[in-house]
Amino acid sequence: MSVPARIAVIGGGPAGLMAAEVLAEAGLAVDVYDAMPSVGRKFLLAGKGGMNITHAEPLDQFVKRYGTQAEQVGAWLHGFGPQALREWIHELGIDTFVGSSGRVFPTEMKAAPLLRAWLRRLRGQGVQFHQRHRWSGWAADGSLAFETPEGAICVRPAATVLALGGASWARLGSDGRWLPVLSARGIPTEPLKPANCGFDVDWSAHFSTRYAGEPLITVALTAAQPDGSERSQRGQFVITAGGVEGSLIYAFSATLREQILIDGQARIWLDLLPVHSEQRVLDAVSAGRGGKSMSSHLQSKLGLKGVKGGLLRECLSREAYFDPVRLAQGIKRLPVILKRARPIDEAISSAGGIRFEALDAGLMLRALPGVFVAGEMIDWEAPTGGYLLTACFASGRKAGAAAAAWVQSLT
Repeated sequence: MSVPARIAVIGGGPAGLMAAEVLAEAGLAVDVYDAMPSVGRKFLLAGKGGMNITHAEPLDQFVKRYGTQAEQVGAWLHGFGPQALREWIHELGIDTFVGSSGRVFPTEMKAAPLLRAWLRRLRGQGVQFHQRHRWSGWAADGSLAFETPEGAICVRPAATVLALGGASWARLGSDGRWLPVLSARGIPTEPLKPANCGFDVDWSAHFSTRYAGEPLITVALTAAQPDGSERSQRGQFVITAGGVEGSLIYAFSATLREQILIDGQARIWLDLLPVHSEQRVLDAVSAGRGGKSMSSHLQSKLGLKGVKGGLLRECLSREAYFDPVRLAQGIKRLPVILKRARPIDEAISSAGGIRFEALDAGLMLRALPGVFVAGEMIDWEAPTGGYLLTACFASGRKAGAAAAAWVQSLT
């Protein structure tokens, strides 16, 4: 009786666990190694405020969310897209629903029940879990080297799937320590950078003290794109003590981050009253205000107050603030200068990592036959809204299936 080949999956996040499932279904013996005391820690924290698992928009639109990497990531998603992911979740006994924005959530809105059900199934398939095993690279004889509480160990699997994550939220295991290990092996990589992140703005002490933590609701943000065009989107974000963060900022973070790398800063424009036309705003600010202060005038005529009013005073000169034409222009297109992206460890996700040119169609490293990669280790990024998780799951399935086929081809 033949003994199944053992496959090592390094990393217990969504990509790694999905690769493990596919490998186990192929009849292979799977060992999952993770540096943390338990698997799925970042997955659990991401679902703490409501587990947005994927999005219900049509697949052709869904794929476009991956920007310059849409073609490569799309190849994963055509094999396991958002609808297939929902069906897979339902097979675990977890119901899902589509929210008003098209985002898809488990009915209980939590990640923990899904992860528990998944781990039960994986263990039932024979998957073995090895916690507190930090991968440190390859030993001289080519075996995998791990640091464990009992000391260093080496294992020699038939194939390896690396799913070590990016470099955000390092305390949960994704610390990017794998990048120099692979770079030293000649694997083409890009530096890891923050994605879906906030940015620093040089607020005055008065504005920062008064408005930190205040949300900007129902605004439109415009930013220049690499091709010279402009993109605008409505939404909301939050003023922080040192800058800005939140969903609307995250939607532009890739472009803004790259602009800062090139120019040293990035400029955005805010429409503080997107429901009003430019003429409506100009007529309102030009009307006589009698003895009212300008702030009272703007509140009574346009309902503009609080942090929005504070932003006008912060970003416009005194002369512009009291000039009706320039004030109206500022309300509809207020410039804000972003100085720096926030540190990568604060970001929701990361960009950079292994270049696609280093991988074959099955996500195997061309320079290291039998070593496959999945998830945020690869150089792609996605906005919030379920896109990041969906592609991580899909890449895990792609890498797991390719690893299984590679091992089976050797026998």
